[in-house]
Amino acid sequence: MWGGGKVAARAKSPSPPPAPTTIPTTSWAPADRSVPEIIASLQEDYYNLCMEKSRKINSFVWHLLQEVDEEIEKGLEGITLNIPGNSRLMPVERITGEDFWILSRILKKNPYINGLDVRYNLMSDVGAYYAARLLQKQHKLIYLNLMFNDIGPEGGELIAKALHKNTTLKYLRMTGNKIENKGGMFFAAMLQINSSLEKLDLGDCDLGMQSVIAFATVLTQNQTIKGINLNRPILYGEQEESTVHLGHMLKENHCLVALHVCKHNMKNCGIKQLCDALYLNRSLRYLDVSCNKITRDGMVCLADVLKSNTTLEVIDLSFNRIEDVGAKYLSETLASHNRSLKALSVVNNNIKGEGLVALSQSMKTNPILSNVYIWGNKFDEATCVAYSDLIQTGRLKPDNTDVEPFVVDGHVYLAEVSNGLKKHYYWRPTYGEACSQSSNAGSILVPVGPDL
Repeated sequence: MWGGGKVAARAKSPSPPPAPTTIPTTSWAPADRSVPEIIASLQEDYYNLCMEKSRKINSFVWHLLQEVDEEIEKGLEGITLNIPGNSRLMPVERITGEDFWILSRILKKNPYINGLDVRYNLMSDVGAYYAARLLQKQHKLIYLNLMFNDIGPEGGELIAKALHKNTTLKYLRMTGNKIENKGGMFFAAMLQINSSLEKLDLGDCDLGMQSVIAFATVLTQNQTIKGINLNRPILYGEQEESTVHLGHMLKENHCLVALHVCKHNMKNCGIKQLCDALYLNRSLRYLDVSCNKITRDGMVCLADVLKSNTTLEVIDLSFNRIEDVGAKYLSETLASHNRSLKALSVVNNNIKGEGLVALSQSMKTNPILSNVYIWGNKFDEATCVAYSDLIQTGRLKPDNTDVEPFVVDGHVYLAEVSNGLKKHYYWRPTYGEACSQSSNAGSILVPVGPDL
């Protein structure tokens, strides 16, 4: 039992505030930037408010507020309050929309907290309503993570409208909340007004074609957004219309740094649209086109644009099908022309030893490319030897690649790490093929590129 256990036992029977039957109309508060006086600790404020409103004390929240109070006592500022509903480090009691109402009441007066992470909880549209009110009244918040909280289109509308007048929030994560096309349209309209938000994550939100096109259109004018995640929209048809608009946006936008368009059903025609735009774009550094249907023909366009593009630093091509020929197109450009790309992921692209070796050869002449991600392809003995040589010569370090060669009894082995599972690949001359054995090695995959 944590320190708040005895207090929690004294709480009255829960009587939550009634959930709004219709989403209330928000009233905009003036931006008062004066720092309020902190009368009590967050933990004490939380206890008093729970008693006043007859709410059961959430022991998980109580424990985390105690940790934040300790950080404040040390004189720390710019603190992020993390209340993840999927934490495995301690027992979790997920917060609901009514719980967030209590939390928002104590946070709106606190000048020390500028980040709030409540991912994987049960806030729903009720919690989104109070999150919107918090964005109106807390003028220190720069980071808000609401991912996977069962927020729907109405809740998305409230949060989007709250950002019309908010001038402090820099990073918003809405991943996994099914705001759908309706909610997406409100966020696109918000970007026409808001001039402070820099990162917006709307991946897995069931956006429709209309809202994806709306984002592409708005970003031709918005010069504030640095990173946007539009992963896995719900698109119908085979025309790849979204890539046409995204390509036009990249030609006009000179501010966007990171673009995530994973699971867009993108084919070679779509990647060509983006590549044509990248001849003119000089700001994009991170391009994520993973989990699409790009093949070796699409690599002709990408390899060609990399000969002249000097800004792209990270490209994620994971879970496509570029095969050996596509890998060779890339390796030729990386070996002789491009000197800006720092990280390349070709995970699960049906690449065999020939293509993987070609990529390793390009790293011998390219001094900039330092991170490669090749697991999930078809390793052979030549692959093991090639990447072993790169590490032994100091060109690669084990933490700069997801493959780690080692030698046992004169045989070259290659280990790859995926989701905490390490697979050891070795060469069996009698069968002439790579085989694998798996063991739980407690390792993790080094992430590619920036957070968004």
